[in-house]
Amino acid sequence: MPKLSKATTAPEVTEAPAKADPRDSSLFVGSAEKTFQILHAFDGPHRQMPLSDIAKTAGLDRSAAQRMVYTLEVLGYLRRVHGTRNYALTPKILQFSYNYLRANDVIEKASPYLLEISRSVGETANLQELDGHEIVFVARFPGRHLVNIDIMVGSRLPAYFTASGTAILSRLSMDEREEILSRTVLRPQTPYTVYDPGRLRERVQEAAEKGYAIITNETVMGDISVAAAITDEHGRAVAGLNISVPTTRWTPERAEQELAQHVQVAATSISINKFGGYQR
Repeated sequence: MPKLSKATTAPEVTEAPAKADPRDSSLFVGSAEKTFQILHAFDGPHRQMPLSDIAKTAGLDRSAAQRMVYTLEVLGYLRRVHGTRNYALTPKILQFSYNYLRANDVIEKASPYLLEISRSVGETANLQELDGHEIVFVARFPGRHLVNIDIMVGSRLPAYFTASGTAILSRLSMDEREEILSRTVLRPQTPYTVYDPGRLRERVQEAAEKGYAIITNETVMGDISVAAAITDEHGRAVAGLNISVPTTRWTPERAEQELAQHVQVAATSISINKFGGYQR
């Protein structure tokens, strides 16, 4: 009978060192961060606010907020609302958006395909890019029946709760998917939102196998979205495109049957057009 080996103790587990906070670097400019905190104070529903509310929303003391607001007013990014003590953003802010959209070659390559979809199918076609754990609408071509008037270029939605986000995630690595999932607030946006981590992972994997994703009523009630990912020459997602249709005129089954091929063909064509190749 062979000798039994001695039991070995499990190796001591050591925690990975915590990542250094980039804000601790001498290269980080705190005043620049405060400037953007002021601008992001207007992300909410209030189009104009007094200084006290700006400071509170931005998480700054009144003195710091006052200096930043004054500077932004002088530079033309904030304005004093006539006859009030409120401040509001100015159209000069849009210059940054314009520069980004004008220089975005994915938008340039995708626009003819999105326009063709909106005309031939008669429904709204959108282009989205991943930003952190959210997708951002960077192009929108309304069909004959505009579905969501609240959705516009610049709108943001949690990637895991959307068809385009799911399609994009399906073309990323497992580590990237998990990192994005860890940053997602798993709180339902409608009664139909899927927010169980296991089910979300399964849905992304299913999209990877099918080549498209379909989601109904999860971020906007009455909306069915069918989407596919635009990829680079390595098969990695760089954007997503979707067709959005209303539940009043479409069923999920019909949308999948009729629209999946449109988003897949368009996404593949844009990928080839932009990168000269396509890897699934």
